[in-house]
Amino acid sequence: MEKSSAPLERSQDDLLRTAALSTSAGFRTRRDRTISRIFRRVLTAVCFGLVIYIFLSRFSTSRTHTHASSHNEELQAVSGKRPNGDHDTEEAFPLSSASSKRVPLEAHIMSKCPDAQDCLQQLVVPAMERINDKVDFILSFIASVSEKTSEVDCKHGPAECIGNMLMLCAANLPFPPKDNAESSLTLGRTPTIRWLGFSNCLINSYEEIPDRNLVEDCALEHGIDFDALNHCASQQDDEDPSDEFGDAPLSGIALLRESAQRSAKLGVTTSCTVRVDNSVWCIRDGGVWKDCVKDGKARNVSVLVDEVERLYKERN
Repeated sequence: MEKSSAPLERSQDDLLRTAALSTSAGFRTRRDRTISRIFRRVLTAVCFGLVIYIFLSRFSTSRTHTHASSHNEELQAVSGKRPNGDHDTEEAFPLSSASSKRVPLEAHIMSKCPDAQDCLQQLVVPAMERINDKVDFILSFIASVSEKTSEVDCKHGPAECIGNMLMLCAANLPFPPKDNAESSLTLGRTPTIRWLGFSNCLINSYEEIPDRNLVEDCALEHGIDFDALNHCASQQDDEDPSDEFGDAPLSGIALLRESAQRSAKLGVTTSCTVRVDNSVWCIRDGGVWKDCVKDGKARNVSVLVDEVERLYKERN
């Protein structure tokens, strides 16, 4: 009996061990299933979060691109540039002379001078139609400035002083206009193509300057705010016109004084004197062209255009 009891006991022990192993295996199986479920849930959550992140990233990029495109279109509209690259209207905010790689081009005139009319219409304006994006153009005026008082004397009388001021005011008015509801910021001054067109319109009928109807018609034709123009030209406060960030109103008389002093400092006394790259290019005086470089050929539009393009290429 003792012999048979040992196997029985071993058999029972084996059953207990087997049961224990089964229980342990069952426990591990349930634990593994629990861990597996948790892992799958975590993995699902991570994948879902990744999908959301990718979607939001693309959406944000799309919004940024759209905003940038919209902003560029607004700048194109303000500057007058067409999306296809045409330059019918020059930039609203051209580069300053200190940093510009454009070629300096300047015409010194008197607004009621017939030589100024010939100069603009025979040389300057036709050339500007081809090189306006390559030059920093300035229209300066010739007048006598008193050293003791605030007076400015113009050769053809007070009417000419008014004409000079109107042209200078047109060139320095804020653009877009301050009362433009679509713009909360003043981006710059009147584009050159606008104020030069306005000035050419006035000088085309220089005998009538400063007739109100003439000024209004020219302002309307070239998109110049007549009220702002009139306010500037009639402003008697002789403030510094370069103080564009101050509260002082734009003053035509201050602009004229500064312009006349510039011409005097450069030694320019004849209307019309054209200067290219800070040197005299050609002079229109008494109905004829004088002192023109390039053996007198500088009076030709094509020669001026070629010279500006050559100088521009050197700078760029």
